[in-house]
Amino acid sequence: MGNWPRDLTFLRVKLLFIGDVVGRPGRRAVQLLIPQLRIQHGLDYVIANGENSAGGAGISPSTAREIFEAGVDVITTGDHLWDQRDVVELLKNEPRFLRPLNYPPDTLGRGWTLHEKKGLPPIGVINAQGRTFMAALENPFTMTLDAVAELRRSTPIIFLDFHAEATSEKIAMGRMLDGKVSAVVGTHTHVQTADEQIFPGGTAFLCDAGFTGPHDSVLGRDFEPVIERFLTYEPRRFPVAKERVLLQGVIIEVDDATGRALEIERVSEPMPPQIA
Repeated sequence: MGNWPRDLTFLRVKLLFIGDVVGRPGRRAVQLLIPQLRIQHGLDYVIANGENSAGGAGISPSTAREIFEAGVDVITTGDHLWDQRDVVELLKNEPRFLRPLNYPPDTLGRGWTLHEKKGLPPIGVINAQGRTFMAALENPFTMTLDAVAELRRSTPIIFLDFHAEATSEKIAMGRMLDGKVSAVVGTHTHVQTADEQIFPGGTAFLCDAGFTGPHDSVLGRDFEPVIERFLTYEPRRFPVAKERVLLQGVIIEVDDATGRALEIERVSEPMPPQIA
């Protein structure tokens, strides 16, 4: 499957997926830690969820540019897609930028892509959003199956960022796609789960990759105003926190001929204190 010039000694593709990048601290972590992780783990591809990269709410062309320049190949998003008005520029013009594929058909942008790098087999990347406790978009299960069928014409290596709230919905998606894609990894909750595994059909799975940003916080925001909101229910601003910055995500190794996952390893890499 696929028509890339395959070096017979090259049997594995290693990719890093980075959980939700939050604000400037998250972008800084991506910029400073990706080069180190690329060397340490021999990474071929890097994918990142960037939907909270602009001040902790949404993504803009400038924050996307920082993430791409740091070495990220494809950016995925989720329910905060529309928080920055100039995201329209990315949706119109940037093929490496994805929104959830289960928006209505005439929505700007794309929900999946085939990404290619010289000397490597191409990978398919899909972005979908869940519906349990979230906005009632189109059915992500049926639409993801259609995208997988299209991508498998070109590559067996397919990664899905499933941006969803409910663990049951994420697990169901992973089980449905077992043997059809290389990996299903969840985002959205900002809490890294410890259930990494490879399903019997060869699909790597993790309920949530966590988030990249300040962890002395409530999901990346200063915790004092969040606590005040819970105590009083009065409106509060939730600034992005600053301390204990981690890059969280997952590294997955894939057989390039079959697309089956061979290894999965969670990542929670701290920023050196002097530059965090």
